[in-house]
Amino acid sequence: MKKITLSIIALAVAATTYSQTVNRSIRPQPGPAPEISLGKSESFTLANGMKVFVVENHKLPTIECSIQLDIKPEIEGDMAGFGQMMSDLVMAGTATRSKDKLNAEIDQMGASIDVDDESIEASGLKKYQDKIFELMADVAMNAVIPQDELDRAKKKVLSGLETQKNEPDAMVRNVSAMINYGAAHPYGQIATQESVKKITLERCRSYYKTYFRPNVAYMAIIGDVTAAELKPIIEKHFGKWQRANVPSAAYPAPLTASGKSTKVSFAPRTSAVQSVVSVTYPIAELKPGMDDVIKVKVANTILGGGSQGRLFQNIREKHGWGYGSYSAISEDDICGNFTASLKCKNNVSDSALEALINEMRIIRIEKVSDSTLRNTINFMSGNFAIGLEDPKRIAQFAINIERYHMPKDYYKNYLKNLSAVTVDDVLAISQKYIRPDNTNIIVAGSKEEVANKLARFSADGKVDYYDYAGKPITPSEVKAVPLGLTADDVYKKYVAAIGGEKALNALKDITVSSTSEVQGMPITVTIMKKSGYKLKQSVDASMGGNKMTVQKKVFNGTTGYQEQQGKKADLTAAEIAETKQEADLQAELHDAQYGIKRTLKGIETLDGIDAYIVESVNAANVKTTEYYDTKNGLLVRQTKYDKDPQGNPVSQSTDMSDYREIPGTNGYKMPYFMSIPAGGMSFNLKVQSVEVNKGIADTEFN
Repeated sequence: MKKITLSIIALAVAATTYSQTVNRSIRPQPGPAPEISLGKSESFTLANGMKVFVVENHKLPTIECSIQLDIKPEIEGDMAGFGQMMSDLVMAGTATRSKDKLNAEIDQMGASIDVDDESIEASGLKKYQDKIFELMADVAMNAVIPQDELDRAKKKVLSGLETQKNEPDAMVRNVSAMINYGAAHPYGQIATQESVKKITLERCRSYYKTYFRPNVAYMAIIGDVTAAELKPIIEKHFGKWQRANVPSAAYPAPLTASGKSTKVSFAPRTSAVQSVVSVTYPIAELKPGMDDVIKVKVANTILGGGSQGRLFQNIREKHGWGYGSYSAISEDDICGNFTASLKCKNNVSDSALEALINEMRIIRIEKVSDSTLRNTINFMSGNFAIGLEDPKRIAQFAINIERYHMPKDYYKNYLKNLSAVTVDDVLAISQKYIRPDNTNIIVAGSKEEVANKLARFSADGKVDYYDYAGKPITPSEVKAVPLGLTADDVYKKYVAAIGGEKALNALKDITVSSTSEVQGMPITVTIMKKSGYKLKQSVDASMGGNKMTVQKKVFNGTTGYQEQQGKKADLTAAEIAETKQEADLQAELHDAQYGIKRTLKGIETLDGIDAYIVESVNAANVKTTEYYDTKNGLLVRQTKYDKDPQGNPVSQSTDMSDYREIPGTNGYKMPYFMSIPAGGMSFNLKVQSVEVNKGIADTEFN
């Protein structure tokens, strides 16, 4: 306590003395940039050409190692997508170890080894370093890539692509890649279901044998080690890795037009309640290590580098139009880019976009203030200094200098060069790299509510449309319905199509079991319903042979509860009302009971099927859009609009197909396949069994 008291007194005295001697009317001048100590790193090169960088960090008895491959591979073309499979394929076993044996040896050490198409990474305890390097070398040199693993990898990627079809961030990312770079450029390659299905074992093995070579490899090792002790270990395990000629593909430079050439590209998204917007363009001339890079980072930090940036302050803080807005300018040895993004509600999409572009214009024509520049430089200097505490950053600096032929003192002088940036530099660099009138505006959202509002931003006054994978499309238009047809007519046809009143009224109870797979994990969804508004719904996952209930809902007709991830909560009054309708075996016949009113809006084409669009609103003012096949009357899509706990609008769509008649039900039909995007994933539910009128015990609903 005495030491703390004395410290406080000392600080008070210092503050008093400072106030007596400093003229506060004069702004203090910035001091000299601090010298940077980058830490100790050593390097050596194996006879086969692999360059090794070692950074000592003796705080913990661990090591981390990464191998980066400096490659410019051939375009994947009609087999786009195999690169993202290399993680699974290369780790599927080697010539000396099966997949199970490889994984067992890694697990026994408590270590990890991960692979992608351009790198291998590993970590573990120092005492296992010899074994870790042995396994890394085996993976780098001897992977076998079996057909059955390729088949599994394809299935996994195809499942992910299903999600992208209506996932806004993925849609914007894919369309941006295609518009910015084109399919002939590595950054414009988009995997599709068609391209993934074409991928062959020969193509994957050829990629591995061609590009996984030591003469294009940079190895970084960080941990409780020294270069002297590691060199013989690395030579022992990686010295046998044979060098070979590694082809380096040349790619066409993306076209950057001069003058006003802004293009608006729109990816229509089913049931979108918000827009995801990206303002982007390629920057081919900004390379790692260039003098412009630091100045560019300063300008971008001011524009949209975080919550203190102008974009965030304008779009979110000032107007409340979006959840956030940011920008980034990336340097790259092949081709960098500028990207500014925002997410906002449909009705303000054009206003928010206009504000974003205006901020891009302002930073090009008005000098930033001295205080803004100083605050930005201080912020960036602090982040850079904090980053130096991570030894991996030091290793990456060493690799960057070697790989990109950067000045040897680039990072040592980073803070000095950052501190030297002036307001004139920010203006000049913004005029050079920020191009509000020569950009690609990419939007995923509601075509009906947003697209036409954005045409004014395009140089030609048009909006071009693309699917989730960046392929040009002609969007479906809402067509008029036949004269005299009403929403009641459409709905009556649907009720008849699923069996009619007789079949529905015959239902006393039903149990439906469906299965899905999420990121390779088997999922089972079981739904029980019984007369009296009783419902039980559970979602079970299988992990390592063990069954785990991840979600559960039980309703006895009066009260109930929900359980998720071990947390149990009673249903609220609003949830009870909603669940009662959900549990109703004859809900299709009880519109009046739930206050449902329907309006026929038109006809739209969904995946080649013409469907009537029917909007319904219930007594709780919950809106739903339903799509009924014009030919057979069946419901093919249903979208429910609601709000999340924060009051933000959300929507949930379900696509339904493969209707089948259930035996013993007087003709009752239900869909045997449902696709439900949720949480960045897609649940493709396939019905495995249906049991009707089996006398479910009431105790199931307790």
